Amino acid sequence: MKGYDDAMFELHTRLKTDCIHIGNFPLCQLLLMNDANYPWFILVPQRDGIREIFELSEDDQKQLLWESSHLSKVIAAYFKADKINVAALGNMVPQLHVHHIARFTDDLAWPAPVWGHADARPYKKKQLAGLVDSFRDVCLV
Repeated sequence: MKGYDDAMFELHTRLKTDCIHIGNFPLCQLLLMNDANYPWFILVPQRDGIREIFELSEDDQKQLLWESSHLSKVIAAYFKADKINVAALGNMVPQLHVHHIARFTDDLAWPAPVWGHADARPYKKKQLAGLVDSFRDVCLV
């Protein structure tokens, strides 16, 4: 993970507004989308000016794949998800970020994508605190 000035990294305003910071992996920030409709996590590589995975160094690409796989495995087990959707779209937020969404055959949007299906429903304080506490240790690997 050499060759980058990590001091220049700043999280996109939309991600700051819509998400709760949980912790940091070696490469990525781990965020929770503040939408209780779906267990929805986001990894954001802490690299300035990166829009696409192929723009990351080879070492960072490998690290992102490891962090994404690790997070997906934890989410699947924790929520007993039927499917984990992983996507890096970037149409609304150009900064590289990778969505990890636990999906269930009885969720609001199944089998369609979650985007635009229902208005976001913010977490209640107690529920949010529990998720943040449970997932903070995911980063400590």
